[in-house]
Amino acid sequence: MGSFETSDFKKVGHGMAAFGIIFTLLGLFFFDKGLLAIGNILLVSGVLLTAGANSLHFFLRPKNYKSSVPLMLGFVLVIAGWPITGLFSETCGFVFLFREIWPTVANFLRKLPILGSVLRLSSGHPYFARSRGNRCPV
Repeated sequence: MGSFETSDFKKVGHGMAAFGIIFTLLGLFFFDKGLLAIGNILLVSGVLLTAGANSLHFFLRPKNYKSSVPLMLGFVLVIAGWPITGLFSETCGFVFLFREIWPTVANFLRKLPILGSVLRLSSGHPYFARSRGNRCPV
């Protein structure tokens, strides 16, 4: 059971990330840039506390500069009061930063009971048709 123990930092990080998601969704729902900024700060702080200090090495690798810069720029833009531009920049940075995992996500979605049958149709999204190989890590 030792592998399932979490430190206090990770527990606080999970809570901060959850509140960050809630505040971000409320900010999107009510179009309030104050809620978006609070949610953004809580979400980023929570993810950093959960992942630990070693997660900064992932963002600062030279290979990830092209995607880390829009992610950090989006964070700054949301805090500065440009929430729509900042969220768009953060979304682009997130998609490009984790672009290697999307084929695995597509294979997982294709194996789900109802959604998988829709995605396996020939008229499915071209991205899913392109990643047909068995790319699951397990």
